[in-house]
Amino acid sequence: MAHEEDALEHERASWKPSPGLAVAVPDPVQNPGLPPHRTRVTDQDPAAMKRAVRTVYTLFYLSLAGSIWAIAAYMLFPIESGRIIDIRHNNLFIGLGIGLALLALGLGAIHWSKAVMSDKEFIEPRHATRGRDTTREGAVEALREANEESGFGRRTAIRGSLIAALAASILPGITLFRGLAPENSEAHPDAGNPVALLSRTMWEPGMRLAHDPSGEPIRAADLTLGSAVHVIPAPLAELSHHDGYLEEKAKAIVLLMRLLPEQLPAEHNNLEWAYDGIVAYSKVCTHVGCPVALYEQQTHHLLCPCHQSQFDVSRSAAVIFGPAARPLPQLPITVDDEGYLVAQSDFHEPVGPSFWERH
Repeated sequence: MAHEEDALEHERASWKPSPGLAVAVPDPVQNPGLPPHRTRVTDQDPAAMKRAVRTVYTLFYLSLAGSIWAIAAYMLFPIESGRIIDIRHNNLFIGLGIGLALLALGLGAIHWSKAVMSDKEFIEPRHATRGRDTTREGAVEALREANEESGFGRRTAIRGSLIAALAASILPGITLFRGLAPENSEAHPDAGNPVALLSRTMWEPGMRLAHDPSGEPIRAADLTLGSAVHVIPAPLAELSHHDGYLEEKAKAIVLLMRLLPEQLPAEHNNLEWAYDGIVAYSKVCTHVGCPVALYEQQTHHLLCPCHQSQFDVSRSAAVIFGPAARPLPQLPITVDDEGYLVAQSDFHEPVGPSFWERH
């Protein structure tokens, strides 16, 4: 029966730790043992224990109040005005709330462990990795005893305040994410709607294609066969950084290429969106938004250098390799009366990586 109860008994009996480089000496240092246990005030005085418990859950509730204040400060001290004083107030009061929440939470946990939890010393002997079933059952019993000694299951005020403080400490960080999105205004009614912002760019019918970054308009006759040109809307060159130059460029940037007309088969391309073998595709990769800036003239492939997605320009920029999930959006183009390349319209689908609301 003993063998059935402990299948690893023989292994334990035969196992001995390796001495390694240890050297046996005639007068080894004796184990002094543990010092005498010092009884705490809270162990001797029930009133002191009650005060310690009140202190712990008061600190936890103070942490909860700090988290709530941080969320309130985010709303009471907005930074939409852009003034330095408003930004300072916002950072100061949110930081004070978060700092109070974390400090009170830490102090409460330390005081709980020092004054309320059991502090009896014990020695845990080293043993083989896999314990007996009775040992494993003993571990469960030890957890039960630890719960009893700490009072976590019994002291509802401490448990409830700790759970509330931990849950509330996460909320200020979540609330701050709201500040990453711009707010709507009369001048920019869709500023806070990312779907609307990603669904259109500044390209408009008749807007000329221009060199990036000079803004010089491009004539169709000036494009040589096999060329690839980085293109922006002509009005973008006059836009200042304060007025959103980089934001608009990130969506409207285009790569313009010229192929032989017969290299654009009608069954794979919308020839009404091209002009004499000239096609324009978004430069923003549909994987994670990297710039698709490498063009192979012989194969007519566009390569994204970030994750090696490849697009076939002769087949409507279809994905032929890599993690990108859809072709590059095409900008419909034509020429005006002076021979300059112009856009027929905006892109007919959102540029860049896919998102849930993309249709």
